[in-house]
Order: sequence, then structure tokens, then C-alpha cells
Amino acid sequence: MKKLFTLFAAASMAATVSAQTVTESKTFDNFYVGINGGLTTNTTGVRWMHNLNPNAGLRIGRYFTPVFGVALDGNAYFSNKPGESRGTFVREINASALATVNFSNWFGGYKGEPRAFEIIGLYGFGWERTFNNKGFDNANYLTSKVALDFAFNFGSKKQFQAYIEPAIYYALNGVGYSGLKYNLDESRVQLNAGLVYRFGNSNGTHNFQIAQVRDQAEIDGLNAQINNLRNDLNGKDSRLAEKDRQIADLQKALDDCNNQPKTIIKNVKSETVTNLQPTVLFRQGKSVIDPAQYAPLELIASYMRNHPEAKVEIRGYASPEGSPELNQKLSDARAQAVKDALVKKYKIAASRLTTKGMGVTDTLFEEVSFNRVATFNDNAKGE
Repeated sequence: MKKLFTLFAAASMAATVSAQTVTESKTFDNFYVGINGGLTTNTTGVRWMHNLNPNAGLRIGRYFTPVFGVALDGNAYFSNKPGESRGTFVREINASALATVNFSNWFGGYKGEPRAFEIIGLYGFGWERTFNNKGFDNANYLTSKVALDFAFNFGSKKQFQAYIEPAIYYALNGVGYSGLKYNLDESRVQLNAGLVYRFGNSNGTHNFQIAQVRDQAEIDGLNAQINNLRNDLNGKDSRLAEKDRQIADLQKALDDCNNQPKTIIKNVKSETVTNLQPTVLFRQGKSVIDPAQYAPLELIASYMRNHPEAKVEIRGYASPEGSPELNQKLSDARAQAVKDALVKKYKIAASRLTTKGMGVTDTLFEEVSFNRVATFNDNAKGE
């Protein structure tokens, strides 16, 4: 018993060392079908090798792993002396359910496709029926089968297998026996040859496929790349959110501009110049043009394109708050900011624009805050 346990332990260790991880099989993967045929003879008494009877059979099976599987085996046995069968061509039939073990893959490991030569063990139980055998009535037996396949795999995708199979059958409850026990008087040896075809699998082959297993270092590297991509994505999300806020602000400024009363350019003639009505308003103490104030600039730019002879003077003003010196600088800066915008954004020639800081005023408009402004005069009209 101890030796048997040691043998099984060694076999398990060998299987573990040689094991390969294969891809998952679907329900109808790794099925096969085959035919076989050969000769059989009884194992005891004078009948040993005395009366060789032919047989033919069909086998359907499935492998669940490259090592273990199941098969359904059915054989019909014919008498070489038809008179012994008393009118029946088929002497007996036997159907078995078998467990299969691929010893080559168990001990040598599976390499991604079947080897050219493999050894496969089979064992299981079945049912046998005889027909008018030796004067007895038709009889039924429980049977047991032990076999060893010496298999040769071939084909462009190793989809075919030819094998030679020595086997031994036992009747478990023959005439005169009770219970399940081996009936040596009803045992026989069989030698068959067979051909098997493996059906195509969902993985595109006719066999098991080795899974691509990654080591821990590679997995850690991939996780690091994923984390970097996530961080980069989060950063981009933040930048997109900021852009969305800027777009919303610009849209609000545009809506505010569109909601203001439309400004129509009118030529107000004086003795020397023509005043253009659009004005650019500024915030208190600022010389930066707000987004909403680009609408008047577009009107001035359009006017100058439509009147190539126009030469516009831009006058900057400041409201009374603050010192005169500060307000003078502020009015100069506002006029210059408007000129820069017309030149850079609207491509108006700088030679057609002049600026002048008018300093403080509180009389240009009744509303004090409206005096923080830049106005436009077409000097060419007075020429």
C-alpha cells in the first residue's frame, strides 16, 4: 500500500511540474469521433486463440483537458463461424463509457499541439448483449474494459489520429455469478486499430491552445502603464473642465453683447472731423478690452474696410476718479489698446490709425462710468 501511494504521489508531482495552462474550452470544443475494428478472442481454456472473431465499432469522445477526457465506445462482434450464432450475423454488442488519460501529456506536459506519438489509457464500464450464444437465451452482461492506445497524430493541424489498441474485457455478472465480480470465463482480449477525427474548436485549431501567461514583473509594468494613463486622463479631464469654463464665460460675454442695443454707425459731421458712434467701454482703472467690447471694434473694422480712405483717430478717456497724472496715462493706454486690437486682430493698417489720450472727462456722457471709454473720429472726412 505504501509503495502504491508513493507511485501516485510521484505521478502527481510529475503532472504538476509538466502542466501547462491552456485557454478556456467552450461547450462543444475538443470533441472527436472515430471508427475502429479488429479481432478478439477468449482468454481462458481451450478457447484462447482458438476462435478469433472480428469486430467493428464507433467511438465518440471529448477531452476536458490535454490529459483527461471521456469516451463512448460501441462495438459489434461477429462470428467467424456463422452457424454458432444460430442465424444472427452479429454475435454480440457491447457499449462502454470510458475515462481516458493521455499519459504523454500527463508526464511530458502539453506543448501546444499533440505529439506525433502518444500513449493513452482507457478504463470504464459497459453493457453487453449476446444473441443465441451456445444454446442459451439472449443474455445481458455488465462489462469492464481496460485498454491502452498507441496513437499517431497527423494532418496539417494534427486533426487526425490513428491508433492501435490492445484491450481486455471482463463480464461482471456472467451465468452462475451473483453480484459484481470478474467472470474470467467471460473475459476476452481484443486488438483493434482505429482512426479518429478531432472537430474544429472555437480557438481556430483542432486541439487545446496554450494560454499566454504573463509573469508578475510584466503585470506590474502593465499596471504602472495603466496608472500613468489614468493620471494623464485625469489631468486632461481637468484641462477640459477649465476650457469648458472659459467657453462658458465667453458665451456669456457674447450673449451679453448680443442682448445690448444694436449700435449703428452714424457719421456726425463737424467742421473738421466725423465722429463714429461706436465706443469701447473699460472697467475702472483698467485698459484691457473686455470680450463683450469686441463687437464695437468689429463695426469700426468693417467701416474701415468699406471706406479705404478713412483715417481714424482713437481717443481714450478716463473718469474723474484718481489723480490727473494717472488718468492721463490710463487714457493713453486705452487708446493704444484699441489700436493694437484693430491692427493685430482685424488686420487694419497701423498707418490709418492714430491715438490720443484725452485724460479726465465727466462731460462726454452723463453716466460717469461711461466716460471710461475710447471713441473714434474719421479725420479723412474733414479733409
